[in-house]
Amino acid sequence: MKHIFYFLKKIHGYAGKALYINLMAMLFISLLDGIGILLLIPLISMSGIVEFDTTGIPLLGAFQFFENIPSNIGLPIILGIFVLIVIGQNLLQKQITIKGTIIQHGFFRYLRVKTYDSILHANWSFFVKNRKSDLINLLTAEIARASAGTHSFLQFLSSLIFTFIQIGIAFWLSPTITTFVLVCGAVLVFLNRKFLKRSLELGSRNYTLGKQYLGGITDQINGIKDIKSNTLEESRMNWYRMVTKSMEQEQIEYTRLKTTSQLYYKIASAVLIATFIYFSVNLFNAQIAQLMLIIIIFSRLWPRVAGIQGSLEQIATTIPALQAVIAMQEECEKAREFTLAENAKVLPLQVHQAIECSNVAFRYNTKESKYALNNINVRIPANQMTAVVGPSGAGKSTLIDLLMGLNQPGKGQILIDGFPLSDSNLISLRKAISYVPQDPFLFNESIRENLQLVVPDATEAEMWEALEFSSAAEFVRKLPNGLDTLIGDRGIRLSGGERQRLVLARAILRKPSILVLDEATSALDTENESKIQEAIDRLKGRMTIIVIAHRLSTIRNADQVIVLDEGEIIQQGGFSQLAGEKKSMFSKLLNKQMEVLQSQTPT
Repeated sequence: MKHIFYFLKKIHGYAGKALYINLMAMLFISLLDGIGILLLIPLISMSGIVEFDTTGIPLLGAFQFFENIPSNIGLPIILGIFVLIVIGQNLLQKQITIKGTIIQHGFFRYLRVKTYDSILHANWSFFVKNRKSDLINLLTAEIARASAGTHSFLQFLSSLIFTFIQIGIAFWLSPTITTFVLVCGAVLVFLNRKFLKRSLELGSRNYTLGKQYLGGITDQINGIKDIKSNTLEESRMNWYRMVTKSMEQEQIEYTRLKTTSQLYYKIASAVLIATFIYFSVNLFNAQIAQLMLIIIIFSRLWPRVAGIQGSLEQIATTIPALQAVIAMQEECEKAREFTLAENAKVLPLQVHQAIECSNVAFRYNTKESKYALNNINVRIPANQMTAVVGPSGAGKSTLIDLLMGLNQPGKGQILIDGFPLSDSNLISLRKAISYVPQDPFLFNESIRENLQLVVPDATEAEMWEALEFSSAAEFVRKLPNGLDTLIGDRGIRLSGGERQRLVLARAILRKPSILVLDEATSALDTENESKIQEAIDRLKGRMTIIVIAHRLSTIRNADQVIVLDEGEIIQQGGFSQLAGEKKSMFSKLLNKQMEVLQSQTPT
C-alpha cells in the first residue's frame, strides 16, 4: 500500500484539486451505477415475470410507489429513468476519461520538464559522476514507465471507488451476506500479496536492464568506427543478443505473473460466488430480491477487484522507475547552479584587468588525499593570449574548468578583476565565455542554424564576419547551399578542420570577452592548424584568450605560457624565455615535438 501513497503524493503534487474533482466524478458515476442496479427490482416486478416482495429491504422502499402505478405507465417511466442514468453515466465517464488523460500526460510532461530542467542546471561535477546514457534512459524510458504507472494508478482509484460504493449498497441490502463475502475477499487479497512483491522486484530488474541496454547501445554507436575497424561486430552482436534475451524473458515473466494472478482471482471468485449463493439460500435465508441484487452487484464487482490487483501489480513494476526519476531530480537539485529566470536577467561579464588564481587547490574526490591541482597562483591579463601546456594528466583541463566556473576550488579563490568568483557572478562569467573543445560538437542542422544556436537573432552579415575571422568563409561558400547546407550528425559531412573552424566561428559570433580553446588544433593537419592559428592571431587584443596547447607551435605568439606538471605550475613566462631554459619541462616538450616533426619530414 505504501506504493499507492507514494504515487498519490507525487500526482497530488502535480494535479492538486483536479485529481480530487475527478475522484468525486468517479464517485457520482458509481452511485448512478448502483441506482441503475436497484431499478432492476421494480422493473422485473412490474414485468410480471417474477413477483418480488421488497418490504423491509433498505433503499428499495424508495421505489415502492411504482407498485401503485399501472404497468403501462410505470414501465416506460422506469425505462426512461434507466436510459437517462446510462446517458448521464456515459457523458460523465467521457469527461472523466478526458480529464484522466490530461492528468496522466500532464504528469508525464511535468516529470519530463522538471527532470530535464534539473539535469540541465546541475553543476559540472554531477556530469562527471553520471553516465550520459543513464541520464538519457531516465529522460526517455523511465519517465515513460512512470507515466504508464500514472494510468494504472487512475484505473486503480476508479476501481476502488466503484468497489466501495457497490460494497456499501450490498452492505445496506444485507450486512450478514456482504460481511461473509468481504471476509473471503480479504483472505484472497492477503494470500495474493506475493504477486505485488514479485512485481516490484520485476520493476527493479527492468530498470537495471534498461540502463544496461541503452548504455551499451550509446557506447557502441559512439564507437562504431572502432568496432568496424577492429572487426568487433560479432562480439557486439553476442552482447546485444544476451541483453535483448534478458529483456524478452523479463516481459514474459511479467505476463506470466499477471496472468497467474488473474487466473487465481477468477477461479477463486467463481468458487466464492458459488459458496456465497449456497450459504445465502441455506443459512441466511435470503429473500429472492436481496439475493438477486447482491449476486448482480458481486458479479460486477469481482472483475473490478481483479482489476485492482492488476493495477497494483502494474504500479509496483513502475515504482522503481518513478523512484529513480525522483532520486535523480533530488540529486540534481543538490547540485543546482542557477535557475532559468536568473540566467535570463544577467549581462555578460567584462574582464578589464585580469583573471587570477590565488592559492587554488582542487581534487575530484574529497576522500582522496591527492590533488588534481595544488598551490596554483597565476594571473591571466585581460585581452591577452595565455597558453597552458604540460604533459597528459598535468591538470590543464582541470584548470580551465575552474576558470570557467564549472568546478569550484577546494582551497583558494578565483578572482576576476579582484572580485571572487561566486554564485552571484557565475552566470555573468558563463555568458562572457565562448568555449571551443578539442572534439567540436555540431548539431545535425544547417550551418546557419548551428551559428544561430548561440545568437538567435544574428544577421547574415554577422555570420559571414564570424566565418571570415575563423577562416571558414571560403569553404562555406563552396558548399552547395552555403549557410543552409545540412552538415549531418555532429557535422560528419565536414572534415575535421572544417568542423573546428565552424565551431570557432560560432564562438566568435557570440562576441565573448573570454575565448577558451581546449586543444582545438591537436587533431588537425598542418594546413588547418595554420588557418586556426591565423584566426586566433586576428582576435588577439580584442578578447582574453586562454589556450590549452598540445602542439607548442600554435602558441609562439602567446603573451604568456604556463607550464603544468602533476597539478602544479612549474614554469611561467614568454615562449622564447621558456624555450631557452634548458633541461626544463617546456624545453623537453618542445624538443620532443621537434624530433617528431623531423622524423615525419621526408628526406
